[in-house]
Amino acid sequence: MTYKVTDEGDTSTVFLDGEIDMDKTEGAKEVIFPLIDAGKNVNLNLSNVQYMDSSGISVLIESHQKALEKGTKLIIKDVSKSVLKVIMMAKLEQILNLE
Repeated sequence: MTYKVTDEGDTSTVFLDGEIDMDKTEGAKEVIFPLIDAGKNVNLNLSNVQYMDSSGISVLIESHQKALEKGTKLIIKDVSKSVLKVIMMAKLEQILNLE
């Protein structure tokens, strides 16, 4: 997994690329959590994520909960088809902010 972060005002966009599995979840958290802790709204772009397992889904849920606690927003954007399938199977489209 690789990533790129862009900032625009109070919003940071995190572009994740590759696979998010058990080996990569800590790296994803190390990118996303500090932005939320800093009070940023976070757009998470998943257009280049080819694979995500249940541990990757847990990163999305934990990030969403952390944003709620901090009073910021986590928006998941441009979800790849394979990741969207996993999100839908877990019935998380009603909980997570998808765009």
